[in-house]
Amino acid sequence: MQRNLKVAERAKVPAFEVMSILDRVAQLRAAGRNVVSLCAGEPGDGAPSAVSRRAAQIHAEGTPLTYTPALGIRELRQAIAGHYKRWYNIEVPAANVAVTTGSSGAFMLLFLAAFNAGDKVALARPGYPAYANILRTLGIDVVELAAGPESRYQPSVELLEAAWEKHGHLDGLVLASPANPTGTMVSGSELDDLAIWCRERGVRLVSDEIYHGIDYPEPGAQTRRSVSSWELDADTVVISSFSKYWGMTGWRLGWALVPDDLLPTVDALAGNVALCPPAPAQYAALAAFGEDSYREAEARVAEFSGARATLLAALPRLGWGECAPADGAFYLYADLGEKLGSFADSSQYCAALLEAQGVAIVPGVDFDAVDGGRRVRLSFAAGLGQVTEAIERIVRFQNGHSVSA
Repeated sequence: MQRNLKVAERAKVPAFEVMSILDRVAQLRAAGRNVVSLCAGEPGDGAPSAVSRRAAQIHAEGTPLTYTPALGIRELRQAIAGHYKRWYNIEVPAANVAVTTGSSGAFMLLFLAAFNAGDKVALARPGYPAYANILRTLGIDVVELAAGPESRYQPSVELLEAAWEKHGHLDGLVLASPANPTGTMVSGSELDDLAIWCRERGVRLVSDEIYHGIDYPEPGAQTRRSVSSWELDADTVVISSFSKYWGMTGWRLGWALVPDDLLPTVDALAGNVALCPPAPAQYAALAAFGEDSYREAEARVAEFSGARATLLAALPRLGWGECAPADGAFYLYADLGEKLGSFADSSQYCAALLEAQGVAIVPGVDFDAVDGGRRVRLSFAAGLGQVTEAIERIVRFQNGHSVSA
């Protein structure tokens, strides 16, 4: 007898196109091809040395790696709170810090805690696709804000007002600054305007700050960190991570600053969903807040800055159209302009570039289902050497393929 078993409709989220690209990169490398990949949104050098040494020590000493409290070990929550004093000069109670299984775990917990099925949550398009995918699997309606050059690809009060007029009451706003894929940032005054707008209308602001620390001030400007939403309003939700600034993507460790009203719910959910974040990563991550680790991370940001400068200087040679301002993170998001040629879309362009020249970049459709067909994202986290080589190969490719595909 044939069983008629179903797959939940809410679970049918689109796969990331970048995953098929990475599979093809692996195939080409296995066949002996030299491939330059500017796909991955992660630093290539791994965790700070002190973190790796501490992890090795933990295992060598036979430290019992049992369950920890659901919201993380007390020492790590205190260290994260101290980080906010160091960077933002704000007092964050350690009790409001929830350590999570990556920032992805934080998003799942906080979306579950803050929103009901049928609620409306706004976010910018283009944007990181997992925001919308997680929200939709939870039955939450996603309201996309078409954020273009006029708003520097970020949400604005004007866009929110228009969405409110069209869709009715909004329950949440997801903001990312610096953002993936654009690298754009909101200023302190812009964030303040958004926070005030949300507070006055009872809209929960969720601020993705995982790229904080990776920014590029203009020459001569006073260097300062990105602005955290908790500098302005402790009723907002902050999501952050050890993945980007500290280069610890595979350690699967993130955190959230949780407002008082959500704390009991998040605590209960965390114990049910994941029991606890990874114990070895938690103990080792304490070393991320040492002076040596901060120095290593800052040196890495300086390397990103050099690769970014090289890529921006090469834009006239690449001949692409409008590019998002790469304020922070390690991405360039660009319209291919006339260089799209007769390729049907950026997916076809990227596939041809990979086969012809061995350069892997990401088509914009992963981040924008409406307008991403003309856009691509490059990650310069791969480093100066890889970026320089990729530029030369892309120019060669376009010289032969920009008119006829």
